[in-house]
Amino acid sequence: MVAETEQDRLGGTLFLESGLRFDGPGLGAATRRVGEVVFTTGMVGYPESLTDPSFRGQILTFTYPLIGNYGVPPAHATDRFGLPRLESGEIQVRGLVIRGTTKPHHWDSDRSLGTWLAAEGVPGVRGVDTRRLTEHLRAEGVVRGVIDVGPRTDRPSDEELRAAIQRAPPYAEERFMEQVAPKRPTVIETERGPLVAVLDCGIKTSILRALLDRGVSVLRLPYDHEVPARWDGRRVRGLLVGNGPGDPSELSVTIEELGRPANRGLPTLGICLGQQLIALAHGGRTFKLKYGHRGQNKTILFSDGRALIMSENHGYAVDPASLDRSVLAPWATNPDDGTLEGLRDRSGRILALQGHPEGHPGPQEAGFVFDQFAKKVGRRP
Repeated sequence: MVAETEQDRLGGTLFLESGLRFDGPGLGAATRRVGEVVFTTGMVGYPESLTDPSFRGQILTFTYPLIGNYGVPPAHATDRFGLPRLESGEIQVRGLVIRGTTKPHHWDSDRSLGTWLAAEGVPGVRGVDTRRLTEHLRAEGVVRGVIDVGPRTDRPSDEELRAAIQRAPPYAEERFMEQVAPKRPTVIETERGPLVAVLDCGIKTSILRALLDRGVSVLRLPYDHEVPARWDGRRVRGLLVGNGPGDPSELSVTIEELGRPANRGLPTLGICLGQQLIALAHGGRTFKLKYGHRGQNKTILFSDGRALIMSENHGYAVDPASLDRSVLAPWATNPDDGTLEGLRDRSGRILALQGHPEGHPGPQEAGFVFDQFAKKVGRRP
């Protein structure tokens, strides 16, 4: 008889503020976390999703029923630029909810999903009817919840878990930027390629890698840093604002920086949160989506008639009615709900996409946006 492991003795509970409760085997760390409960429809790419800073403060549910089959890459693995191979250097989600897991079978894996979660202090619960949970979130909208992992013979009551949610601050009021943004500027070189400033609000490393792969050097700045005209004697030739967590309207310092006259001459690329911040800097408005767009199978229709599939992870969107069309015009839309998926200005200086054109995880059909941006800043792809 195989001895029962510590993970096998854990029980897990997910409780939503709407009153819905799910119990199952525990996974990862024996702890309790409160967060906004969201779901992603991606079939693959769970290591990238779990390390995406846009998921900071959230309890992530995978709709795909089997997670963990290709394990987790070695800890602290980096690429040729010295960046983490995953989307950041740590797991960003507050908790994980899945239907089932399995032992890993992959040449590059050195640990299981449960081991990884436990090492980074993240709780998870297995055996959840994720279809029922997803249908609830689609019908009611995203809600706050609490995930608790501990002895399976001692599960907390609904009253105790509801009180834990009430004590926690609302998602929109938390200051995630201080947790995910760099503390000081750094430069990542590509043989002295044109220098592009990146206002880092929690950017995925694959977005940085997409620039570097095209021969562009990166000046990585904290989200609240002023974009300099020159750095170490070199002219800054472009500006990128990427993804990140939280309510974009709370980032007043970044919005103000993007609207500064000194930055108006720079070719600018916005991705995900970056699109929302660019719209806010030009007088637009954003709003919270009912349950967000999270997955790798999102259809995007461009104004020239093209249709692409993109990876997305966002809970806020730009209100098209709030835009001054003489400054920013819609470039792409989502055919499912009509939300704005792309923006550009008449001069072609500004390009913005709500989805993630680098496609990690997911399709890379929109990678041409990086090619266009690299050409604008002086390096042809």
